[in-house]
Amino acid sequence: MTTGVRRRMGVEERRQQLIGVALELFSHRSPDDVSIDEIAAAAGISRPLVYHYFPGKQSLYEAALRRAADELAARFEEEQEGPLGGRLLRVMSRFFDFVDEHGPGFSALMRGGPAVPAGGACPIGTATTTNAMIDEVRQAAYEQILAHLGITDPPARLRLVVRSWVSLAETTALLWLDGREVPRAELELQLVHDFVALVAVPAAYDDGMAGVLARILADEPADGPFGELVGRLVALAPPQPPPVRVPQQRT
Repeated sequence: MTTGVRRRMGVEERRQQLIGVALELFSHRSPDDVSIDEIAAAAGISRPLVYHYFPGKQSLYEAALRRAADELAARFEEEQEGPLGGRLLRVMSRFFDFVDEHGPGFSALMRGGPAVPAGGACPIGTATTTNAMIDEVRQAAYEQILAHLGITDPPARLRLVVRSWVSLAETTALLWLDGREVPRAELELQLVHDFVALVAVPAAYDDGMAGVLARILADEPADGPFGELVGRLVALAPPQPPPVRVPQQRT
């Protein structure tokens, strides 16, 4: 991401350029392995000039994380039109686009920042700042899902389901990055299926959750993600023997 030609920029324009350069580098390598010299070279400026805009790599790293967190939260935004299954599948596709494009940066964000060297200490405020960004992303995703469900005052069980699903999506993405052993498209669909499964379990014994499940499935086409899940589950169920008819005795 080299500029190639130096030119004068305003303060904010230069800051945003450095954040973009740093985010690009952090997206492909661990932040611990990226030096200020590399960031300066990629931006087409001198090392001292980087320090003119940011006091150190840590502050630049946090600014890059801030941009990454904002972009990741935006991946959960979706038009509230059409069946929910299709909407969630599009959300998961954009979510994994981000994970795929910014693997090391995503890992650093979700795992609380760069690794601390042996015998070293995490800079004061780093963990707190990073954790606050993570919480903002999770909260944005949580609110988006509730908006798609059309529920402004969710009951406790639904709050638990939605937050559990957001956490599951995060964990699944992190594990996928470690080896990419499962095809990405399968994981995206699986996470959509996981959502309706998480709703279905409490729906079996809670009337409120049963109502939520009925609302979700009411507009789902048979060939949509949720319809496909139902078809797969039915196919897995063993065939039931026909009921035995007991002849009635005549009196």
